[in-house]
Amino acid sequence: MMDRILFQDTTLRDGDQTPGVNFSVSQKEELARLLEDAGVDFIEAGFPAASPGDFKAVQSIAAALKHAGVTALARANEKDIEAARDALCGAAHPRIHVFLALSDLHLKEKLNLSREDALDAIDRSVRLARNYCDDVEFSAEDATRADRAFLAQAFRRAAEAGASVLNVPDTVGVSTPAEFADLITYLKNADGLRGKCFSVHCHNDLGLAVSNTLSGLAAGAQMAECTINGIGERAGNASLEQIAMALKVKRETYRKEFALDTKKLLNLSKTVSALSGVPVSPTAPIVGANAFAHESGIHQHGILKNRKTYQIIDPEDLGLKETSLVLGKLSGRHAFSEKARELGFSLEKEQLEEAFAAFLQLADRKKIVRDDEVEAILEDQRDARILSEGFHLTAFQIQSNSGGMASADITLSKKGKTLRDAATGTGPIEAAFHTVDRIVDRKVVLDAYRIRAVTEGTDALGVVQVKIRYQEQSFTGRGVSLDIIEASIKAYINAINRALFFTEAGK
Repeated sequence: MMDRILFQDTTLRDGDQTPGVNFSVSQKEELARLLEDAGVDFIEAGFPAASPGDFKAVQSIAAALKHAGVTALARANEKDIEAARDALCGAAHPRIHVFLALSDLHLKEKLNLSREDALDAIDRSVRLARNYCDDVEFSAEDATRADRAFLAQAFRRAAEAGASVLNVPDTVGVSTPAEFADLITYLKNADGLRGKCFSVHCHNDLGLAVSNTLSGLAAGAQMAECTINGIGERAGNASLEQIAMALKVKRETYRKEFALDTKKLLNLSKTVSALSGVPVSPTAPIVGANAFAHESGIHQHGILKNRKTYQIIDPEDLGLKETSLVLGKLSGRHAFSEKARELGFSLEKEQLEEAFAAFLQLADRKKIVRDDEVEAILEDQRDARILSEGFHLTAFQIQSNSGGMASADITLSKKGKTLRDAATGTGPIEAAFHTVDRIVDRKVVLDAYRIRAVTEGTDALGVVQVKIRYQEQSFTGRGVSLDIIEASIKAYINAINRALFFTEAGK
């Protein structure tokens, strides 16, 4: 008999704490709908007391979702819990998630609390949350460095106060799979905790987040807390897609079942990457570009004979087809629309038309347009939709020579207004960025600049990613073009648009 495992995705809360990531309310709602559609059981929508933006996001998601549970995080105090209650008031399935650090290190150095004070705070806060919500989760922050006997005592107090879920976080990613499994086993067998629902939330500081999560589930935990692509603070969180596919592929080992539709995971991964500006490594398990690529002649020979020789995951479990459409300049809208669907994109008619126009421009210059090039065009269009009220590149002219200054003449548009200026720099990119700075009239600091080719060859489609600082916050942007200078300008404008969107538009 298989045990049912629940997934609580925290991409919108913990993932939003990734350095340089700042999801808007509309982006969070878009991701929440995709997570619900994929069958995620609970979605941790944010930390309402942390900021007005987080409150609005939780409130918006709570009103939008009908099937998935919506979780709001709160510290163990009255103000946070009441903020969570207010933000969740429209949720069909609300959950208040109360947390308190319980390691002696955190109690002493961060909270200045005694163990007895902590137990009292747990009792008070969980009872208060339970008055407002039938479903209350309690998390013991830094659980893997807490005294076990005290940890069990704290969970017992939380359960007695009305907590329905007891979460064991490896907050700093310090545990190993054997240690973590042993801790879960200890807690599940402790007096007063037998039969309670335990959840696990693992960080990836030692690269063991997924392994620790799987070990915790094997030891009897019933819920995994994780993020799409494993994004999150520092080295990130356990990856939802890796946990799900490990449970699926090793079904006879773990003997767990879940409600997730794994065919929706690739689209989720691509959307999170596009909206967060955090690229997925080509070698990332499950969702990386090379996950189903085989270059070795020996491997290719084996794959052609029998796919199982070198491939343990059925591509169809992720919604991939064995064969795919090859697009070129003679491809029509229907073929392009089908390719977009195949790649996991769901665009409105107008956005699809604009993406198709961009595709035709590229196809005129190339015999065949590869999937990764089409994907880059679709991602670019999705970014354009999100930031539709921002600046757009209309025209540019660059003059540069070896050993001398470069100059840039750039025209941007915003809400139908044409804006043009020129500036110089030590190279074409610097000159272009200086010009954009003059036009947008904002103090922006460039922190990082990265170029990569989506494809090989002289006609490769280039992608530029930049990171900027504006008003003490970090923002990322990306640009796609056959012309690397054009891609650079687009990326810089995209980052500035995001900065203004999040800081000045109140999104």
